[in-house]
Amino acid sequence: MKSGSWYARKIKRRPVQAVRYTVQAMFLLFLMYVGLRFYQFYMHFHTAGNEPFVNRPSAVEGFLPISGLVGLKVWLSSGTFDRIHPAGLVLFAFFVGSGIIFKKSFCSWLCPVGTISEWTGKLGKKLFKQNLEIPEWMTWLLMPLKYLLLLFFLKLIVFDMDLYSATAFLKDPYNKISDVKMLLFFLNIGGFALKFIIVMFVLSLFFKNFWCRFLCPYGALIGLGSIFGITKITRNEDTCIDCEQCTRVCPQRIKVSKKEAVLTPDCTACMLCVEACPVKDTLNMTVARKKVNKWFVPVAFIGAFFLVVTIAKLTGHWNTIITYKEFNELITDINSIGH
Repeated sequence: MKSGSWYARKIKRRPVQAVRYTVQAMFLLFLMYVGLRFYQFYMHFHTAGNEPFVNRPSAVEGFLPISGLVGLKVWLSSGTFDRIHPAGLVLFAFFVGSGIIFKKSFCSWLCPVGTISEWTGKLGKKLFKQNLEIPEWMTWLLMPLKYLLLLFFLKLIVFDMDLYSATAFLKDPYNKISDVKMLLFFLNIGGFALKFIIVMFVLSLFFKNFWCRFLCPYGALIGLGSIFGITKITRNEDTCIDCEQCTRVCPQRIKVSKKEAVLTPDCTACMLCVEACPVKDTLNMTVARKKVNKWFVPVAFIGAFFLVVTIAKLTGHWNTIITYKEFNELITDINSIGH
C-alpha cells in the first residue's frame, strides 16, 4: 500500500519520470528475456541437440554496435543492406539517427547500461545519502575520453576500412557468430573485464552516471545529432527564479540554470529538469523553435522506435539469413573462429 501511494504521488508530481522509470524497467526485463532465449538457442547447438531448439531472438543484435557501424558504412556506400545482422543495422541506424530529433532519448529511456548506471547512482545516494560531485577541472579532463574512444572506432571503420574490407568483415565467420562470442564472453567473464565492470559499478555509486557521462562512445555518437540544434531545452530568463532545481536533478550534471538553451550533446531528453522547475513555462522543450508538450519527445521517440522495428519485420529486414545448418557449423567450431 505504501509503495502504491508513493507511485501515485510520483505520477502526480513528475508523471514523465514515473513513466520513464516504468519504461526502463520493462525494457530491461525484455532484454533479460531476450538474453535467456538467446542462451537457450546457443545451448541447443552446444549440446548437439540435447537441449530443445529455441528461435534466435533477432533483438540480441542490438548489442553489436561495431557490426552495426560496419553494416551502416556498407549500406550508405553501396546500397547493400546487411542480411547477416539486419536487426543490428536497423537498431544502430535508428538510434544514431534519432539523436538529430530526439537527442539522446535512447540513453535515458531504453539503454540497459544507462538504466543500470542511473539506478546504481540512486542506490549510492540511498546508501550514502548523497552522490559526490566531480571537480570541474577533472570533468574537463574526463569529458574528452568518450569522444576519443568514438574517434578510434570511426577512424578504424569509417575512415580506414575500405568498402571491400567492410563487406568482407560482414561475411566473415567471426562477425556471423559475434553475438555468440559476446554471450560466451559474459558467461566466462573474468580478469580485466570483470575488474573494469566492478570499478565502473563502484564509481557509479558515488558519481552518478559515470560511464554514460565520460566513457560511452555509443552515447557520444548519438549525442552528435544535437549539433543541428533542432531539439533543445530552453530557459526563460525573465521568469527564472534561480532556484537551480533543474541543475540539481540533471543526471548529466548540465548547468541548466545557467543556460538560455541546452544545446550540449550530453542532454538525454529525460525531462527531469523540465518537471523539476517550479515556475510554469520557464523551462520548455522546443522542436524547430516551437515549444512542445513535455510528453512530445519521449512519446514520439518510443513511437518511432516501434514503427521502425515493425517496418523492418514486415519488409524482411529483421531476421538473419544464416541458416540452422550454418549456425550449427559455426557454433560447433566457435573456439577456432577468431584465433
